[in-house]
Amino acid sequence: MKFTDGYWLMRPGCTARYAAEVADVRADDHRLTLYAPVKHVSRRGQTLNSPLLTVECWSPAEGIIGVRTTHHAGSVRRGPEFALSGADAEAGKVHQDGAVLELTSGELTLRVDTEQPWRLEFTAGGRVLTSAGERGTGFVTDAEGRHHMVGQLALDVGELVYGLGERFTPFVKNGQTVDIWQADGGTSSEQAYKNIPFHLTNRGYGVFVNHPGKVSYEVGSESVGQVQFSVEDQSLEYFIVYGPTPKQVLERYTTLTGRPALPPAWALGLWLTTSFTTDYDEATVGRFIDGMAERGIPLSVFHFDCFWMRGYQWCDFAWDSDTFPDPAGMLSRLRQQGLRVSVWINPYIAQKSALFEEGMREGYLVRRPDGSVWQWDLWQPGMALVDFTNPAARDWYTGKLKTLLDQGVDCFKTDFGERIPTDVVWHDGSDPERMHNYYTHLFNEAVFELLRAERGEGEALLFARSATAGGQQYPVHWGGDCESHFRAMAESLRGGLSLGLSGFGFWSHDIGGFEGTPTPAVFKRWVQFGLLSSHSRLHGSKSYRVPWDYGEEAVDVTREFTLLKHRLAPYLQRAAQQAHTTGVPVMRAMVLEFPDDPAAASVDRQYMLGDDLLVAPVFTDDGTVEYYVPEGTWTNVLTGTQVTGPRWAREQHDFHTLPLLARPDSVIALGADDQHPVSAWADGVELRVHAFADGAEQTVVIPSTDGPGETARFHLRRRGDRLHVSTDSPHAWQLRIGGPSATAHSWPAGTREAELPYPA
Repeated sequence: MKFTDGYWLMRPGCTARYAAEVADVRADDHRLTLYAPVKHVSRRGQTLNSPLLTVECWSPAEGIIGVRTTHHAGSVRRGPEFALSGADAEAGKVHQDGAVLELTSGELTLRVDTEQPWRLEFTAGGRVLTSAGERGTGFVTDAEGRHHMVGQLALDVGELVYGLGERFTPFVKNGQTVDIWQADGGTSSEQAYKNIPFHLTNRGYGVFVNHPGKVSYEVGSESVGQVQFSVEDQSLEYFIVYGPTPKQVLERYTTLTGRPALPPAWALGLWLTTSFTTDYDEATVGRFIDGMAERGIPLSVFHFDCFWMRGYQWCDFAWDSDTFPDPAGMLSRLRQQGLRVSVWINPYIAQKSALFEEGMREGYLVRRPDGSVWQWDLWQPGMALVDFTNPAARDWYTGKLKTLLDQGVDCFKTDFGERIPTDVVWHDGSDPERMHNYYTHLFNEAVFELLRAERGEGEALLFARSATAGGQQYPVHWGGDCESHFRAMAESLRGGLSLGLSGFGFWSHDIGGFEGTPTPAVFKRWVQFGLLSSHSRLHGSKSYRVPWDYGEEAVDVTREFTLLKHRLAPYLQRAAQQAHTTGVPVMRAMVLEFPDDPAAASVDRQYMLGDDLLVAPVFTDDGTVEYYVPEGTWTNVLTGTQVTGPRWAREQHDFHTLPLLARPDSVIALGADDQHPVSAWADGVELRVHAFADGAEQTVVIPSTDGPGETARFHLRRRGDRLHVSTDSPHAWQLRIGGPSATAHSWPAGTREAELPYPA
């Protein structure tokens, strides 16, 4: 929110008060409390009739420093609150040298000089990361009498800001106004389904604003040298999270807010849906599944969207008996074909459903202040909202889902959750404004924890649209409702990369686009992109997304890239394990992997898939693609062609290739089985060695299929013209130096050491 009129003036009706100096300090070994008047005080009389801000500083974990500024401390805090790990820990150490106070946590230090005008200075590695200076700490009252706490942190020359959730606006956020407020706005506006009050910059730190309600950002947009954030409240809390690399920033941030669970490996395969409002029944489903099999396209998950239930009765979790007369039998038959099943749900109860009356009678639905059930006619006629702050309502809702699990459903698409009213009363007394964003967290948490309890650790999986901070714990998330053209494909990627820089490890999107019907060219290019994403789902709105509807070549492309993803499964599962243990996403913005390369700082039409694969989707009808190649010699995994960087490359690709480049000195593990996402990956694994320099060494881990462990590892090192390999694997394995046409070398089971010439 903007409060100023240019640099000198305030907007009409706005009055600002900013910390001017330190009047008093309370310090112990681990914590600082600063008392800051909003004007310079030179005599006793000036302490009267003027605000005094309380600024508390502490460290919840190494490399993180929290700052909480409070105006009036007597306000009632009704919640909800983000659950933060270690938020009460005492990781910092206070040191005082005369007028200078320092709070240090790891390499990060907060420095305050009590004899100088107000300034909170955050330093690390001998340099200033950022600071809250003259207007950096305070509050503003506006023309309507609303009270806003405000923070401002300085941006350095050339400093770029990323994150703030899944945002489809320009990737670098400098110059933008961003409101952290859940909205069902599609993928082509400034609104977002996943709003995260966390940003990081290319200067080695991130900032998390610990407020679940509306947080308004001015990112170099009101004051061009500052990131400003404000909340309508009496208190504002934020955390400076040090790296110094962006990966380390994400690791520390997700230590605080939660790491992503590890999705089951079977979810890596191809998902197919009925689409949204298409006509379908069991015969349609069978035709789709049989059609995929007949065309040699392996399918892993089938998803039933909205109309598996009866019209006007969403969500009552009952199969439409007219179209699905034997749901349990159908689900059993699908399981016998090797398929997992997902079904669509949301947290709304339509008035026509019998569950509405039951929920109203038992007090499970959100109510207005007068005690009536909150309802409207958008989406479902007379729909109400399940009150997940009520434990009994949560159990009631998940009990309905348990019945579906007992029938044979494996996972749920948790759709919607953004249009949450603020003129309501919550069961636990939560603040409606703070609950607007947070509601989706309760929804996804309830469903995910049910799956974890019923299916076991490592088997829980959502396909969720909305989220807030901490929502990364309940994967997977997908990009929401996009159009079916190349621009929408690019904007979806932009949103996914921003989400990955906000702590989310897994992300997907609707292959082919959601609204409208893609051209064959768009469909084939989106298939390439989608099957080189962490999770891959064919989905549309009013038209099907079976590949034969888009021509025989679309069938070929879908088959080729599905088989490729299956072979990449051990590599992708290893990247998934990294996301689970470190918070670093599977799909990574180039700045995340190459933070010291200025050319990578604003690149948003390509990404790194795991550590070692660069993917540049094609967004043109004629197959032309421009992409950035970082330093070194990169090898196209599909063609064997090598490209040397750093430079921009311009290429033209048919529908069977795209820039899919292996990093210099990389070793990519490819599974032997291209028909299934889950197999005995170590048995017959192929190690693909790319541009291995003399002296290079790499260790390749073959992950477990059912958890964060491993089944084998290989160590490779090059010395001159010889490549040496050692392994603990009891299985047969292969090695190929270069692209797909290079000679494959094979070793039988039990071979623990091997050496072969490295070609010049």
